[in-house]
Amino acid sequence: MPSMSKEINSFEIVKGLIDTSVKKLNLNRAVYDILTEPQRVLTVTIPVQMDDGSLRVFTGYRSQHNNALGPYKGGIRFHHEVNMDEVKALSAWMTLKCAVMNVPYGGGKGGVIVNHKELSPGELERLCRGYIRAIAPVLGSEIDVPAPDVGTNGQAMAWMMDEFSRYRNHNEFGVITGKPVMLGGSLGRLEATSRGCVFTIREAAKATGLKLKDATVAVQGFGNVGAIAARLLQQEDGCRILAVGDSGGAIYNPRGLDIKALEEHKSCTGSVKEFPGARSVTGEELLALSCDILVPAALENQITAENAGQIKAKIVAEGANGPTTPEADRILAARKVLVLPDVLANAGGVTVSYFEWVQNNSGYYWCEDEVNQRLERKMVEAFNEVFCLYQKRKDVDMRGAAYMVAISHLAEAMRVRGWLGSQVYADAKCDYKLA
Repeated sequence: MPSMSKEINSFEIVKGLIDTSVKKLNLNRAVYDILTEPQRVLTVTIPVQMDDGSLRVFTGYRSQHNNALGPYKGGIRFHHEVNMDEVKALSAWMTLKCAVMNVPYGGGKGGVIVNHKELSPGELERLCRGYIRAIAPVLGSEIDVPAPDVGTNGQAMAWMMDEFSRYRNHNEFGVITGKPVMLGGSLGRLEATSRGCVFTIREAAKATGLKLKDATVAVQGFGNVGAIAARLLQQEDGCRILAVGDSGGAIYNPRGLDIKALEEHKSCTGSVKEFPGARSVTGEELLALSCDILVPAALENQITAENAGQIKAKIVAEGANGPTTPEADRILAARKVLVLPDVLANAGGVTVSYFEWVQNNSGYYWCEDEVNQRLERKMVEAFNEVFCLYQKRKDVDMRGAAYMVAISHLAEAMRVRGWLGSQVYADAKCDYKLA
């Protein structure tokens, strides 16, 4: 992980990007004021009986950022470093992500301060149910729709959906997405974030003249998003995956890695380390490799002012949320590196969560090919809208263009709903509509 001279606050980064976009769109300052604070933040205490009979009390959060476009939507994170500012930042990112994708949701995010690996299955189930009971008054398929995130999965979502259904005294499958398929989950949801990232890479390659067959790729993070993205790029596009890394280390092979075999190796050993035919490299060396495409799919704030000058990739596709700091963005833009920002590149997950919600509410379920085709259509449309603005405006990078697209959609929704009063523009000369 890159060394950092000072703590980077993700919520302050989001607020700074919103501030810049509001100014460039010449909007009423009220747009900034509304979008930089959640509409509601809930803090809850969750008493859980542990297997040894003791009682442990956990702290949880739910941030409901903005519902101008539709119900709040966002994951539930179980992690020992969860904090209020992180949850608020992630809920704001979700608002922007949904707005970029033209998905009728607002942003939400939840979290519990816990190391989930220390809990038994029974303790984890009791924590999931306790958290949902605590926040149930502000949930509902038309109010707030959670999903899995770090430390939670389909089983956790099944417990949570079941607990909320008990609270409502009837099945409400649409209150949670990312569920097992037998409980209303959508086919294609597991791969959706990765597949959406690959769709944006394909469009960026077309736009920049990069041939994907034999294009070289480095992937930081070999969890669900990074591993599936690497496999899809190799199997469907013919890319050569030079290097991957996870929390245990990073590996490199200039001839390319067999991703299917590597997934089996990690399943058996728990890490990509010591994969036959590959040599170990540091995380910094992975980021600095000479390659066509870099996919940061691990943690926040990985590409910083300290290492952005060493990035040699032509395209950086953000599979993770917030992997690139604002200072690094400026360095990469000056070096003509095309960054596909998180609010666009990893929006496939929330898009297929939307599809799952639609299927739950209609009671009619699509085949996986139909899900993937609908996802591709949404990702291509969103990429084209952002890329066209990026080409049109010389004063923004792709992230700035994505934020401007999102905020223009949100501002229009808030305007027609009457949230902004009569003063929509900062001055009479500017119209924020991008079309």
